[in-house]
Amino acid sequence: VQLVESGGGSVQPGGSLTLSCTTSGITFGNYVIGWFRDAPGKERKDRKAVSCIGNSDGRTYFSDTVKGRFTISSDFTKNTVHLQMNDLKPEDTAVYYCAAELTWLCNARDFIARDMDWWGKGSQVTVSA
Repeated sequence: VQLVESGGGSVQPGGSLTLSCTTSGITFGNYVIGWFRDAPGKERKDRKAVSCIGNSDGRTYFSDTVKGRFTISSDFTKNTVHLQMNDLKPEDTAVYYCAAELTWLCNARDFIARDMDWWGKGSQVTVSA
């Protein structure tokens, strides 16, 4: 199983970036896939949930800190999830990790780091002037 992130980088405040998570080795439609973020070196279980999408029903979740600025979508032709990040703020600076869980539950209560089955290696996003 592989989850490969792409699309990170540096941007000025107010700018946009799109993160992509391309998966292989899993049945894409059976998974909730999403993003966590944190400072480098933090323990995996402490990573903060950002957003997820349930591929079985299309339901989405966004943390309060990104709601209204970020969108998430799934491309079933490429087994890839995209996180579109708009109006980026310096406090969005972090390493963003793609993760997948074999479940249909995508919400604040169930999308937690310790329950994820698979992880990507992370992609740095830096927002600064």
